[in-house]
Amino acid sequence: MDIKSTAIAGTLESSDIQITISKGSNGVEIELDSDVKKQFGDQIEKVITETLNQFGLTDAKIKAVDKGALDCVVKARTLAAAQRATDTVDQPAWEVL
Repeated sequence: MDIKSTAIAGTLESSDIQITISKGSNGVEIELDSDVKKQFGDQIEKVITETLNQFGLTDAKIKAVDKGALDCVVKARTLAAAQRATDTVDQPAWEVL
């Protein structure tokens, strides 16, 4: 699946995460900004990577600004951004959830 445009999902509110997806060429590259990166950074990156792989995106640049989001929120925001970036918003990938 190809990324057609840069897309954003999520907010900068407490307990949320803002995911920005753009075209990449070296696999999934994640830039994570989080106050809890030391404790949970590996888990946040794992959830983002697994969600993108399940969605079929293997080359993408991700900027994630975390404000204490749970795994389910990270997954939902990543999926929403991926659907917007690939212009498949009207075709939800329920199997990824």
